[in-house]
Amino acid sequence: MKKYILALDQGTSSCRAILFDKEFKIVGIEQKEFRQFYPQNSWVEQDAEEIYKTQLLVAQKLINQLQINVEEIAGIGITNQRETTVLWDKNTGKPVYNAIVWQDKRTSRECENLKKTTWKEYINEQTGLWIDSYFSATKIEWILENVEGVRKKAEAGDILFGTIDTWLIWNLTGGKVHVTDYSNASRTMIFDIKKLDWNSNLLELFNVPRNILPKVTDNNSIVGYTNENLFGAELPIASPIGDQQSALFGQLCTEPGMAKNTYGTGCFILMNTGSNAFNSQKGLLTTIAWGIDGKINYAVEGSVFIAGAAIKWIRDQLQLINSAHETEKIAMSIDDNDGVYFVPAFSGLGAPYWDMNARGAIVGLTQGATRSHIVRATLESLAYQTYDVVDAMENDTNIKLEKLFVDGGASSNNFLMQFQADILQTEVYRPQNIETTALGSAFIAGLATGFVTIDKLKDLKKIDKVFSPKMDEVLRTKYLKGWKNAVKRVR
Repeated sequence: MKKYILALDQGTSSCRAILFDKEFKIVGIEQKEFRQFYPQNSWVEQDAEEIYKTQLLVAQKLINQLQINVEEIAGIGITNQRETTVLWDKNTGKPVYNAIVWQDKRTSRECENLKKTTWKEYINEQTGLWIDSYFSATKIEWILENVEGVRKKAEAGDILFGTIDTWLIWNLTGGKVHVTDYSNASRTMIFDIKKLDWNSNLLELFNVPRNILPKVTDNNSIVGYTNENLFGAELPIASPIGDQQSALFGQLCTEPGMAKNTYGTGCFILMNTGSNAFNSQKGLLTTIAWGIDGKINYAVEGSVFIAGAAIKWIRDQLQLINSAHETEKIAMSIDDNDGVYFVPAFSGLGAPYWDMNARGAIVGLTQGATRSHIVRATLESLAYQTYDVVDAMENDTNIKLEKLFVDGGASSNNFLMQFQADILQTEVYRPQNIETTALGSAFIAGLATGFVTIDKLKDLKKIDKVFSPKMDEVLRTKYLKGWKNAVKRVR
């Protein structure tokens, strides 16, 4: 009898391993951070070998500490930081350069130049993405052009490319499997999300040899087996899936119109659009959510750059609070925001504004403004920014959001969740288990291995609390008007 699913959650700053039981309750978690490198201004790199070793270590440590019989593990699900790019020598297994992280901006100038050409519309139409250094394409090109001898090796068939899921799978299988899934492929800016294949014109544009690219597969398929010497048994690897898509599945947003928001350092809002790939007119991204049993589910995605990071800023820089937990009580201690708004545009504004020159501001200050008003305005800013993205999604898709499913650290804040429901005029659902990124990959791995059925998954969904709109419409309109005025000022 199989009793467990092991989820590997490879994030931007740490690797985690989480073991789930038959009811998808957490049996144990292991986590370890790894190093970040900043060789030049706006460059962000990681050691790909260290990522793999760290991910393997936490998985082995978790199994050993829990004294689990590995034969009872039905399979491994993998979810990962997206867009981060690794190129390695397939003969030696060694990366030819550090992993270039999704945050890296070294190719920004090239992207800005490309935006001025007709490629801008073509890339959006084919890939669902807007030209940006965020995605993998220009990172691949940079390594091929700037690391000596790599292009020649690539053309000879000796180099492999992968996002982090691909790199982990290749290592876990002892170099036997070079594969990615639809969700990660759709973040590379060289994948046609409608034809479900690497786009030849874009490969030519970015000068990327097709032979370095991984095979693209459904999410609920077993892609390979771990080397026996890693865990003492050959464990099936299933469900590689990008982290934000994994959180969408972890919330079981499996029907068109269902959406989730992850309140982390930033906010990532994804809405399931089913079989429709909407090309956004509002600056949102179209992405593949997942492919299950040959059926593709699309999503629209909007990113808020600064969310939880704003709370961290008022703690560390302004020293208005000692911990994020205090903010709920402080915000509830006053009746309203007294006209104070905080637009945390520390690195510009993301969707739907895409204004890289905007900068943060606290507006509406009077002598009556207190610490409490600034703390409350900080929390409210997360809800307003989410509203802006959801409003753009509804206009793009003509789908009215009925419910918003939430996760991430700040979703535990009851004031913020109630305010979010009020501003959206939509019910906000917070699950009992807010570890939805790892949970999504565990769910899909469970489907791939026959560990669970989709009907059983729906029965397992447990909601901690539902926040229903309560705010008077006149007050809501006043708040939104104040927010939009504040955004105009920072732009």
